[in-house]
Order: sequence, then structure tokens, then C-alpha cells
Amino acid sequence: MKENDVIRALGALAHELRLRVFRMLVVAGPAGLTPGALAEQLDVPNATLSFHLKELMHAGLITQKRDGRSLIYRTSFEQMNALLGFLTENCCQGQACLDPGARACSR
Repeated sequence: MKENDVIRALGALAHELRLRVFRMLVVAGPAGLTPGALAEQLDVPNATLSFHLKELMHAGLITQKRDGRSLIYRTSFEQMNALLGFLTENCCQGQACLDPGARACSR
């Protein structure tokens, strides 16, 4: 992942609503969610949600697919994993620092 892509992704996630949308789509998994379902769960107007979905798409963090008359938004797990990989690439100077039972680096 290129540094500019990382900056764009982190910038997209640096907004409360976009972060909440992204996390909801991660939870939804490959099935994704429609804009209507997202707007209802987040209690935001469709126009507001649309703007933030476009920002997440521009950053490559989510995808959009038409299913009949509906749009389905899904997390781009490949991009998410690339971002996480970039952020942890040089963790602990290449030494094993993650206890198998831990959820974060131990150093």
C-alpha cells in the first residue's frame, strides 16, 4: 500500500460518522448493507450518508454494487487488511511482539 493511499484511508476514517459506517460494514461482512439500512441504524439523513459513503469509497475502504434496484455497500477487506499491514509492518522492529492470546502488541 502506498503512503498516499494510507493517508487517504486514515483521513476518511477520521470522522465520527464515517468510522461508524465503516465499522457497521465490517460487522455486516460480505452481505453488506443498503444505504437505507445504514441511514436507519445511524439515524442520519440519506443525503448526509451519501456524502460520507462517497468519501469512504474514494478512499477505497468500501465498495458499492447494484443488486436489482438496491445498492449494497461492503467493506473492502483487502484494502482494510493492506492498511493494517502498512500500520504494523515494522512493529517491534520485526521481532515477535504479539502474545498469541493478546489482541495488541505487548511492547
